[in-house]
Amino acid sequence: MAGPKIACIGVIGKADNPLHVSLFPPYSDSTIEFSFLLNSCLDIFEIRRKHTSVDQDLGLLQAIDERLAAYGWMTTTGVKLLIIVDLFGQDEGAGSSASPAISGLRDSDLKPAFRALQSAYIQLLQNPFYSPDDHTPLPGHTVEPSSACQQISNPKFAIDVKRIGESWAPGIAVM
Repeated sequence: MAGPKIACIGVIGKADNPLHVSLFPPYSDSTIEFSFLLNSCLDIFEIRRKHTSVDQDLGLLQAIDERLAAYGWMTTTGVKLLIIVDLFGQDEGAGSSASPAISGLRDSDLKPAFRALQSAYIQLLQNPFYSPDDHTPLPGHTVEPSSACQQISNPKFAIDVKRIGESWAPGIAVM
């Protein structure tokens, strides 16, 4: 059996607008499904923020099915980092005979990936040519895919996210 692998990384703005979404094989063509999954996690962020003193690391947000689980991290600026993990990895045949326990993947296994993702985002913010205001919807406007706010198109950030998604594995301490 292949180990757990990252299926999707999402960076969601403080106004719940998608800033960046990366999909990893075999899910590269599942944009609509993962957009829905990422959006469904936003309610969980909001509930936890209202009812608890939220730490940056929110851990498991939801088990989507026996294969996929969503984990979350909130930056101090309100930007939400989401990682959806394929618990079977790329072993397509494992779903019929094996059933991984979500508890087999500890929340701490994803901390290095979240820290690396947050570092990549901080480096993006330090870029003098990047303007976070270009990626925030105007007040009073609803967030829709066709809205005026832009997604992050910085090539270095995209490469960093891809590296994180492709190199993460449970037990890696530093990325």
